[in-house]
Amino acid sequence: MLYDFLGVNEKGNLTISGSDAVHLAKKYGTPLYVMSEDYIRGACREFHKSIDKYYGGNGMVLFASKAFSCKEIYRIMMQENCGVDVVSGGELYTALSVGFPTENIVFHGNNKSQDELKMAVDNNVGRVIVDGLSELDMLDAIAEKANKTVSVMLRIKPGIDAHTHEFIKTGQIDSKFGLALETGEALEGVKKALEYKNINLKGIHCHIGSQIFGTEPFESAADVMYTFLAKVKEETGFCIEEINLGGGFGIRYTELDSPVSYDMYMSKVAEVMQRKSKELGIPMPKIYIEPGRAIVGPAGVTLYTVGAIKAIPNIRTYVSIDGGMSDNPRYALYQSDYEACIANKAAKPRKFLATIAGKCCESGDLIQEDTFIQKPKSGDIMAVFSTGAYNYTMASNYNRIPRPATVFVKEGEKSRIVIRRETYEDLVRNDI
Repeated sequence: MLYDFLGVNEKGNLTISGSDAVHLAKKYGTPLYVMSEDYIRGACREFHKSIDKYYGGNGMVLFASKAFSCKEIYRIMMQENCGVDVVSGGELYTALSVGFPTENIVFHGNNKSQDELKMAVDNNVGRVIVDGLSELDMLDAIAEKANKTVSVMLRIKPGIDAHTHEFIKTGQIDSKFGLALETGEALEGVKKALEYKNINLKGIHCHIGSQIFGTEPFESAADVMYTFLAKVKEETGFCIEEINLGGGFGIRYTELDSPVSYDMYMSKVAEVMQRKSKELGIPMPKIYIEPGRAIVGPAGVTLYTVGAIKAIPNIRTYVSIDGGMSDNPRYALYQSDYEACIANKAAKPRKFLATIAGKCCESGDLIQEDTFIQKPKSGDIMAVFSTGAYNYTMASNYNRIPRPATVFVKEGEKSRIVIRRETYEDLVRNDI
């Protein structure tokens, strides 16, 4: 199994944090998102430990809630003493709805609206990650009108190739995100921020991409960011107090994936930061990290019911499920790899070559091509692993398909529903 919280019980059924997947499918229906609360909490604690170990506790773990946003995940982040980063008014509203402490919220986004920035200012979010020069102007005007000072970080493009999919690279110069170092735009942003009366420049931020397996891109980003700190001090006399190194830590989607441990990521980056601190004579800043996928991605398993099975001789066999790109668009978007199994035959070997097809009216509605599962039949329960990140949050109502429910499971405790399944009435609620 990909992760320790997955197992097989005496019935030969897949278990998720001790809960029988087949029983969950019968109780809540399919498709169904199932999340291991044990894994989520354990990942949060591992990141906290790394901050304590390598940075003397001078840092903060911020859950990147674009990976999975709902009320319950914000409650868990509060309990685990994590901050969160949000990228829209909707994510901010959800966090606020459960009383999340606003000083531990950072607000991202490359094109925040005036209303979203006003919402951030009115609710005293801890940091606004400013993405461009025009946003600085807008934010200062909003803060002045509210008679407030807003703490900000500037998002910097460090020019690092993260060796990942083109759609999820974000740190290179040709990116819609952030201020470029090469053109002088980043330094101009610092100088402008220091001029504004209602802007309190606290730090700089970068995010180089997602699903990164090596430590080298993170080490390079830390080196570039620290060098920029020194340039800012030399040019302006201002000492930046905080660096946010973003997220992007890779996870295992299949047995072939080999991400390094979170501890290794953090130790290697800390070595760079400590070395640069000595070389440049600049005190170590407070460190922020933004794991999202790394906290919730492995925790998720999506359960489906197998429907039609169509064998095309000498070509492929389509195994259809009652979900698809409406609940997991990542294969259609990125050709993302996944592993799957028949949950009610989990003890048996996976020797049946299948293409897992969704029910949407699109030829590209696939979950995986040419993957091995146990021999299926109609009515079986299929499990697709590592679906905790960017599945529910990217789900849609394409073909007017209701979004699935989400259930949390924890070893030794009863499963509980945290997001209700949408109904047909929900689909027409806003129609006139």
